Formats: sequence, structure tokens, C-alpha cells
Amino acid sequence: MPEADVYNRQGDKIGTVNLPEKLFGSEVNQALIREAVLAHLNNQRVGTAKVKTRAEVRGGGRKPWRQKGLGRARHGSIRSPIWKGGGVVFGPQPRDFSTPLPKKKKRQALASALSLKASEGEVLVLDELKMTQPKTKEIYELLKKLGAEKSSLIVTADNEPNVVLSSRNIPGVKVTTAWQVSTYDAVSKQYLVITQDALRKMEEVFA
Repeated sequence: MPEADVYNRQGDKIGTVNLPEKLFGSEVNQALIREAVLAHLNNQRVGTAKVKTRAEVRGGGRKPWRQKGLGRARHGSIRSPIWKGGGVVFGPQPRDFSTPLPKKKKRQALASALSLKASEGEVLVLDELKMTQPKTKEIYELLKKLGAEKSSLIVTADNEPNVVLSSRNIPGVKVTTAWQVSTYDAVSKQYLVITQDALRKMEEVFA
């Protein structure tokens, strides 16, 4: 069974804890992790680029001049694509980039990502992390003592507004809750800093 070191609020090691086998002891599937990350990135895309075709541009209902007799080229509308102010041919249209991923695959990908972190010794467990007021320096000093101040994902059991406010100005640090952890979050940061309560809740939700 995989293990991780447990630290207190001062950053001192106070013991070890067994990590859930289903989440942190699975076989690592790199291809599945990649698929989940790409799906996440695609789902962030907003395909809202839009240009008007000749059917949508305003005006041009009347033929500019008669068909024959003037020596000019034949035209039926001033909103033809070859006219200034006319429609655009083959321009971008609204598009849905979302990539659906089955629930089972999502969970397997997350387990693979967490297992990879555990195998590399990048899972750090805190006995608790609750703050009465926002203090960026306090969070930074804790992460610095753990050696995770440059890149870490902090996972709490419930929403902790003060922890979020204290961490959001630290580059490379992100805070999330136990039920919102994603494969992308796990692999985009080097260290996973998780509270014991969050560890139990993740086991309930995902395992």
C-alpha cells in the first residue's frame, strides 16, 4: 500500500499515512492521462469566432446596375464577397470543441495521475489546514518548508475561502476541493499537498 509523509502546520514531519490503494496504487496509464488532459483543454475552448456570409451582411438587396449595356462587369449584389463590405467566404463559424470523456475513463485517468505522484514521492499530507483570516505569508512559508512553493496543488476537504485568498497570489500554486480534483490539475503541478480530511473525502467520492 502506498504511503505519504504527514506534516503539521509548521511544516514538521509528524508521521506517515497509508494512501487509498484504488486512487494512489493503480497502474499508471500514460495514454489515458494524456487523453484526459486533452479533453480538459478542449473543453476550455470557446469556439465563438464568427464572420458573416453574403446572406447575413446587411444591404445589397437591389442589383447595382442593369445586366447589359453599360460595359461594366455583371453584378447582382454589392454584398458579394468580391466587394468591399461584402460577405466572407469560408470564414470561421461558431464551433463546439468539447470532447466528452466517459466517467469511468475520467476516474481511471485521475487514479493514474495520483498513482504517478505517489510513486514519485510528490504527495504531501497535512494534518489540517484551516485559517481564520487570509495570510499569504503563512501559506508560502509552509509550502517553502515542504519544498513545494514553486508548483503545488493544495487540496482541502471543503471550500476554504481564506486558504484560497492566501494562495492565489503565489505563482504556481492552486487550491481545489477533494471532489473537484481533476487529472489536469494533478499533472499540471509538481506536488500534491492534501489534508487528511480531503484524503478521506477523495476516497469516498472517487474510490
